[in-house]
Parts: sequence; C-alpha cells; structure tokens
Amino acid sequence: MLAVVAWLIGGLIWIPQIFILTELGAAYPKEGFGYLYLKEAGSKPLAFLYGWTVFWTSDTPSITIITLSASSALAYCWPELENSLPGKLFAASIIICLTAVHFRDVKQGGNLQILLTAAKISPLIVIIFAGFFHLNDGNLFVLPEIVAKHTSLFTLLVAGVAATTWSYAGFPNVLYMAGEIKNPQRNLPIVLFGSVLGIICAYVLIALATSAIVPHDDLIAISGTFANPFKYLPGFASVAGAFLAIAAFISMIGASNARIMVQPRIEYAMACDGLFFKIFGRIHPKFHTPHYSILLQSSLAIVLLFVGNIESLLGYFTLFYLLQNALVYATIFRLLPNLNIIQPIAPHFGW
Repeated sequence: MLAVVAWLIGGLIWIPQIFILTELGAAYPKEGFGYLYLKEAGSKPLAFLYGWTVFWTSDTPSITIITLSASSALAYCWPELENSLPGKLFAASIIICLTAVHFRDVKQGGNLQILLTAAKISPLIVIIFAGFFHLNDGNLFVLPEIVAKHTSLFTLLVAGVAATTWSYAGFPNVLYMAGEIKNPQRNLPIVLFGSVLGIICAYVLIALATSAIVPHDDLIAISGTFANPFKYLPGFASVAGAFLAIAAFISMIGASNARIMVQPRIEYAMACDGLFFKIFGRIHPKFHTPHYSILLQSSLAIVLLFVGNIESLLGYFTLFYLLQNALVYATIFRLLPNLNIIQPIAPHFGW
C-alpha cells in the first residue's frame, strides 16, 4: 500500500509544475519549449545554451536510450538482442521506421501515437481489472520488515516518491510543438491537466493492482527488475514473461515515437532565429515538416547507439536534464508580468 501512496504523491507534486507550464504554453504558443521561454525572458545566451545542451545531452540521447530499452525488452524472446550488435541494429531499425513516419506527416505520426498508446494501455487494463479480485488476498496491508527494524515509514515514503517522479516527466513534451496545436490557449491546458490527472489515476491503480496480486515477499525480493503480475493470474502464468516483454516493447516504441515527433521542434525554432544550423530550419515543400531537423536528430541518435551503453547514456542524460528543467522553471519569474497565473485556471477549460 505504501507504493500506492508514493505513486499518488509523486503525481500530485507535478500539479504546481503543470500550472506553470500551462501558463507558459498558452502565453507563448510556438515551437521551442524551454528555448522559447528563455528567449522571451530576455536571455538569448541562456536560450542558446539550453537549445544546444538539449540537442546533445538529453533529447537525442533519450531516443537512443528508449530504443535500446525496447530492444532489450524483446531479449526475453530473442536473447541475442541483449547488449549485442544485433540488438543495436534492431534499435537503429526502430528509429529509422519511426523517423520515416514523422518525415512525411505530423498527423500520421500522431495517429500512430494514438494506436501505440491504446496498445500499451490494454494489458494494464487487464492488470487493474484483475487486481480488484485480489484486494482481499492480504497482500496490501503488510508492514515492511525494514520499518519494524530501523527505517521510518516517512523515509521509505520519501524514497518511493523520489523513485516515481521520473515516470511523470513526459508531460511537457507537447509544448515542443505548441505552435502546431489548434487553439492552444484552450487546448493546451486541457491536454496538460487531463494528461497528468489521467496518468496519476493509471499509475495509482496499477500500483494498487500489482500490490494486491503479487505476494508481498515476492515484491520485496524483486530488485532492479519489473514485477510481473501476470505470473500470478490464471491463464497468463505460462506466457507471463513473453507477455510482459511485448507490452514493455510496445510502451518503449510509443515513447520513442513521441520523442521523434516533438523533439526536433526545438532545433527548428532555434534555426529559424539563426541560433542553430540553418539546415534545421527548413520545411519540406510537400509534407510541411521540419524534415532535416527530424532526420539529423534521428541520425545522431543512431550514432550514439554504437558509441555507448545504456548505463553511461542514462547518467549523461540525467545530470543535464535536471539543469535544463531548472532553467525552464526559472523563466516564470522573469515572464510573470506577461502571464495570468493569478487568475483561475478554469477559463482555459471554458468553465
């Protein structure tokens, strides 16, 4: 049950940040996200620094990390994909296929994202539904042995919340392409708040169902790997490993698809302002997409597949991601006179 509370608090912590991002996105509905907000705050040097570090240290490596994870997920079925050249080649093929979709059409890429989201949510719905039949199995309300010995409940809760916050970090991605959203002043708040509230509910229900289905001792024994509730469900036990591997693979493909769709918009916005390579600012004459920005970022992500492993890339990514977020949220103080954060959020929803 402690895990359920940790997921809930981890999501609620994002609410104040969503208020800030909603106001920034509605006030400046253009491509660029953090680069745009730093530029509008009057600091072109910081905007320049933000854009370049995002390209080299977080956005591009994130595509590499997630596609490598997708390849590793399928290693359960094909062991030769685990930490090997075939695994990296398979990850590269994922990037190429998704890039081809977004090169041609934003709408087509968006439709693919909807399809992938529906596919990865389906097994989670099965877990949530099954969890309601296991609420009385006695697995939920178990006092961890470590609490009884020497660690406080509060310390465990703080550690749990810290471990969940990264799972909520994808909400700002829609702001990368705010300039391509219809009626952004109305739709951006709905998208951001609807997403965070929906994902909080999903994570809390999944944590509740998993804690109810999986025996407490088995959960404690799992360290550094995924808990697989399907192992404990009739009809799934024999295929539980493969089922979870495929579900994880689909989830990673969806995350990769979203990043390839939205992230090149920062370099496009910078190039239009003359602060990045001019080629990134070109628009395809037929497909009306920032095709060079998409192609070049994906190409660099493929190169990174062969120059590092997932552990080194994660450490590289995490440090700079924290610094970039600090810069974005700091712009609120400079842009405060241009925003409406003292007014209720309800008007954005048409209430």
